[in-house]
Amino acid sequence: MKKHMLQAGFILLSLVGGTAEIKAQSLSEDRIDQLNTITTAVPFLIIAPDARAGAMGDVGVASSPDANSIHWNASKLAFAEKNFGLSISYTPWLRALVPDINLAYLSGFKKIDENQTIAASLLYFSLGDITFTDQNGNVIGQFKPNEFAIDFAYARKLGENLSGGLALRYIYSNLTGGVDVLGAASRAGNSIAADLSAYYEKPVELGGKDAKMSYGLNISNIGTKISYTETGNKDFIPINMRLGGGLKMNLDEYNELSFLLDFNKLLVPTPPIRDSIGDVVLGKDNDVSVVSGMLASFGDAPGGSKEELREVSVSVGFEYWYDKQFAVRAGYFYEHPTKGNRKYFTVGAGLRYKVFGLDFAYLIPTEQRNPLENTLRFSLLFDFDSVKEGGKSQE
Repeated sequence: MKKHMLQAGFILLSLVGGTAEIKAQSLSEDRIDQLNTITTAVPFLIIAPDARAGAMGDVGVASSPDANSIHWNASKLAFAEKNFGLSISYTPWLRALVPDINLAYLSGFKKIDENQTIAASLLYFSLGDITFTDQNGNVIGQFKPNEFAIDFAYARKLGENLSGGLALRYIYSNLTGGVDVLGAASRAGNSIAADLSAYYEKPVELGGKDAKMSYGLNISNIGTKISYTETGNKDFIPINMRLGGGLKMNLDEYNELSFLLDFNKLLVPTPPIRDSIGDVVLGKDNDVSVVSGMLASFGDAPGGSKEELREVSVSVGFEYWYDKQFAVRAGYFYEHPTKGNRKYFTVGAGLRYKVFGLDFAYLIPTEQRNPLENTLRFSLLFDFDSVKEGGKSQE
């Protein structure tokens, strides 16, 4: 009798488990086409800050190194052809709506020797003027919110074709100026983060032409969560994995052509589906540590593997140089509709003349309004090697 009761119990548990699995699968299929974007604090950290990458669909992890490489992949700087470079970039933000929001970027690098390079950068995001009011509409103060990040990086060749890089970052975000929000005192948010990167390049020959294949990997913003109140929940910063490759071809003495491809995925938890009392019904709990969140981000989407794949955004870019003095660029960025629906074409140009260089970028959205539409962003570059060469030639 006991034996039959145990068998019946096992059968009942199997039926219950199977029913739960079927329900979970049904919920997963129902959720796959619903909007479920991943949000983080300080999203300005993953905005393309320079006009060169911005003109090529926001690619940069495997492009040729320049003064802005610390943002995309610091390890590229070990292969920089110049000994010293500096760049200043300016990006208007939401220019179609407000005139005083912008992103500024200052970056530079210095080669220590043929194997080692150091770099630093400052990314500053100004959010204009905000007027704070109470529940009755009375003005209680005004403030200019701002955010910034300061980076220091080191890159080193690990072989003839391979390099590695490390960047350390301090992040500051002051959105309220200490004004009480919903009865709670607010404060500026602070975080410390790091980037780990690798870069590989190798000369090849294609169709009788000299070419170079390149590959890059950068896991950026690996850092502490951030909070704006003493008692509030802490939010993930945009930990991001960027993986890509590139092909640069020297068509002849004057013409050079490059094709680039980047894949991006946020390494932070996907929001789960919860019931009316807050219990997780589908997906995984996103109130976890930074390390746990990074590891779980590859398999925590409520919609399963299909949704995980949709969290990967794709960038493709094209760059043409004539005589290393004039460049034309274009690109495309794609993000799935359920993960933000950012889709846009980019175009741009670049000029190099002795010490100075100037890059322009323009964005054309295809699906929805974009903060960068109808704006021209630019980068000003300085080639100090040319100054030294000019001085030596005069002597």
